[in-house]
Amino acid sequence: MKKYLSIIILSSVILFACKKEKSKDPDPLPTEEPKEEIVEIKTAFGNMYMWLNKHTLKHRANFIKLAGEQFYDSTTFHRCVNNFVIQGGDPLSKDADPNNDGVGGPGYLIDAEIDTSLYTHDYGAVGTARDNNPAKQSNGSQYYIVTQTGGAHFLDNNYTVFGKIIKGMEVAININKQPKSTPANRPNTNIYMDVNLLLKTQKEITNEYGYSDFSW
Repeated sequence: MKKYLSIIILSSVILFACKKEKSKDPDPLPTEEPKEEIVEIKTAFGNMYMWLNKHTLKHRANFIKLAGEQFYDSTTFHRCVNNFVIQGGDPLSKDADPNNDGVGGPGYLIDAEIDTSLYTHDYGAVGTARDNNPAKQSNGSQYYIVTQTGGAHFLDNNYTVFGKIIKGMEVAININKQPKSTPANRPNTNIYMDVNLLLKTQKEITNEYGYSDFSW
């Protein structure tokens, strides 16, 4: 009987010790809220902030890659058509020859990701420039921002929309109004951009930019 009692007491002591040891474990760290990429386009006229479309996987990944490599820094908005678009991102716009602006790129094209059931050329939409290739493949770096108040929907089904400006459209409008030459619509003074990637939580994005459509 004493033997069994000793076993019971010993088991209770071990169980108590284990519980006590377990209670010393540190509290688990709070789960860090995931962050999203926001594109910051800095210019002498102010900053624009762009949300990248999650449905255009190839274009989104490409822009993130180029921005991370500082590809866009010191390129210009070389084509600004009043009440239509401002266009930039050509690496040739860095040189001293204005006549080659608009024909350059990173050396590759991106397969079209066009779906008007998900995204169209609304005011503030960001699309990719392209030549007249029948597959409607996009230039690897040149992009445009729609500044037409009612959108530019005649471009739908022809160009990929891969983002939207969620803050700073007044900057795009101001750039659009700058004096320019014709017929190329090139600003008389170079309008340079500095493109950065910002990592923000969804709460920060809503608070800072008023944007919350995170599935777009």
